[in-house]
Amino acid sequence: MGAIRVILGDQLSHNVSSLSDIDREADTIWMCEVAEEATFIKHHKKKIAFIFSAMRHFAEELEGKGYRVHYSKLDDEDNAGSFAAEVERAIKDVQPGKIVVTEPSEYRVLKDVEAWGDRFGVEVEIRPDDRFLAAHKEFQDWAEDRKQLRMEFFYREMRKKYGILMNGDKPEGGEWNYDDQNRKTPKEQMDVPDTYKGQTDEITEEVIELVKERFDDHFGDVEPFHFAVTRDQALYALNKFIDERLSKFGDYQDAMVEGEPWMYHSHLSFYINIGLLGPLECVERAEAAYLEGSAPLNAVEGFIRQILGWREYIRGVYWLNMPEYESENFLDAERALPWLFWGGETKMNCLRQCVKETKENAYAHHIQRLMVLGNFALIAGLHPDEVNEWYYIVYADAYQWVELPNVTGMILFADGGYLASKPYAASGAYINKMSDYCKNCSYAVTKKNGDKACPFNYLYWDFMLRNEDKLKGNPRLNMSYRTLERMGDEKIKAIKDDAQRFFKKMDDGEIV
Repeated sequence: MGAIRVILGDQLSHNVSSLSDIDREADTIWMCEVAEEATFIKHHKKKIAFIFSAMRHFAEELEGKGYRVHYSKLDDEDNAGSFAAEVERAIKDVQPGKIVVTEPSEYRVLKDVEAWGDRFGVEVEIRPDDRFLAAHKEFQDWAEDRKQLRMEFFYREMRKKYGILMNGDKPEGGEWNYDDQNRKTPKEQMDVPDTYKGQTDEITEEVIELVKERFDDHFGDVEPFHFAVTRDQALYALNKFIDERLSKFGDYQDAMVEGEPWMYHSHLSFYINIGLLGPLECVERAEAAYLEGSAPLNAVEGFIRQILGWREYIRGVYWLNMPEYESENFLDAERALPWLFWGGETKMNCLRQCVKETKENAYAHHIQRLMVLGNFALIAGLHPDEVNEWYYIVYADAYQWVELPNVTGMILFADGGYLASKPYAASGAYINKMSDYCKNCSYAVTKKNGDKACPFNYLYWDFMLRNEDKLKGNPRLNMSYRTLERMGDEKIKAIKDDAQRFFKKMDDGEIV
């Protein structure tokens, strides 16, 4: 009897572990689009179209290589609607000797897969996902006995392990991290090369029509659609980034410009997280650009740190702390997510721009996610459950393993400092420094209080006041709390009054 080789929607790699020893004559590859995964949260339309189109193209590639493939489309008459029900149908059809699957990337799905054996009376072999660069035990061993897990130290170990940007046992250039060179403010006129924009084919057009029909009430625009949906297209996107944008990525990786949603970022997380690109090949391609002299060290190191450091670190934190990590709420944040996050009108231009681009592209770069959208969610005290769900829904590169630690730990400080050393709260001054958003805003970033003041200014201090009992001992916040201590009672009252007025208007559904 042959085996059923189950390929999940984010495992679209020909060298995924579940296919490593496949018997082309006896085994069947089983892939399925299921309503349960598309709707348990209402994913962005473009995200669903991207995943389904990439899955269909991958299945076609496998068939072209001579594999026996069963592919169940969402609208097939006999589609059973969930992973478990589809596997049950596969067992009845194929009568396999066992089921082989690569470990799912999300805790919820893993628990479902682990139950298949008892539920269906068949052997289920769950293999490690070796597309990641740090195994679970490797991260666990590194994290053991550490009260706080700092990405920087983990990143250095990964650099040594893979010999990336190393000069013997020393880091290339003498420093491990060049982030202090990666914070240039945007210029008035920036000639930003466009990101990869592919043409849709018949498969993708069919998927787009399916999304329009079945998921019309989901957030986001499905068109125009231009994501890479094949391995070859993803490789082209990688090369386009290396050749056209990597050289300036470092300088402007924190910059935000109205009308420039893509900037110099790579936009490869879509393709790495779904399996079309391998993380190490992206890292090595960037390193080669540095060694060839076509990209500076600060840009290359910054890009490599995102993949070899941050991506692997975030995954390690996720698996080390699930499922308890889902319920973290250290700051007791309780406010509901306001309508402006779904495209509701707002007078805050920075939020308007970031939500607009998220709606259009299922993408926003990391500073937009952290220091505009996330910063507001933090200082407004939005509930972690609602903020996590929003980030999970709206970004095409978002799976829970990467979204949850970034939001709970990095954005909301909801884990109390386990991941980040301080809350990433900031006033309007930061946004004004790193973007051109403020010049077209209804509020004045230079005003600290009153109706015309930038809400980030007084909400920042209100956040510090509201959470003083939990945050004042943080050494990285000493300067902020010393500033607060010098403020008079009248100033403190103005901050609180402005914040309460703002929250009442927002909670009542008024435009803020």
